[in-house]
Amino acid sequence: MPRASAADAARTAQRVLEAATEQFASRGFADVSLDDVARAAEVTRGAVYHHYGSKAKLFAAVAAALQVQIAAVVAGAADRAGGDPGNQLRAGSHAFLDAITAAPAVRILLIDAPAVVGWQEWRRLDTENSAAHLREALLAVGIDQTLLDATTAQLSGAMNETALWVAQHENPAAAREQSHSALDRLLTALL
Repeated sequence: MPRASAADAARTAQRVLEAATEQFASRGFADVSLDDVARAAEVTRGAVYHHYGSKAKLFAAVAAALQVQIAAVVAGAADRAGGDPGNQLRAGSHAFLDAITAAPAVRILLIDAPAVVGWQEWRRLDTENSAAHLREALLAVGIDQTLLDATTAQLSGAMNETALWVAQHENPAAAREQSHSALDRLLTALL
C-alpha cells in the first residue's frame, strides 16, 4: 500500500485537529475518547495516534492552535485600530474578551487546559500568544518597565476571569456586554 504524501498527511492531521477541537469544546476533555475523535474526523484511531501520539498530546495541540488563533484575532483588532497605542490596547483587549468567550475557546483554554496540559504549560502558551501582545501594547502606552510584567499579569488575569464569568452566566450576551463596559473603565483608569 503506498504511503500518503506529506500533503495528505498534513490534511489528515488538520482534520483530526478540527474534529478534536469540536469534540473537546462540546463535551470536555474527560468525556472524549480518541475513538470519538477518529469517528468525527472520519479516520482510523491509528491515524489519530500516528499524528498526535495520545489524547493528552492531541489536546495540547488543540490548545496551542486555539491560543495562536486568539492571538491573531487580538493582533488583527489592534492593527485595525490605527496608530494610537491606547486605541490598539482597547481594541485588542475587547477582541480578546470576545474571542476567549466564544466556543470552542472558553471550555478548552480556560476550563480544561490548565488541568490537562498543566498550569506551567498553560501559562507558557498564554505568555507566547495573547499575553505577549498585551505586554507589547502596555509597553507602547507607557506602562513603566518595572511594572510591566505585573500589569500584564493582572490585566490578563482579569480578562481570563471575566471570560469564565461570562461563560458561566445564565445570560452570556448580557454578561459579555457588562464585561466590555467594565473593561473600558479598567483601561481608562490604566491609561
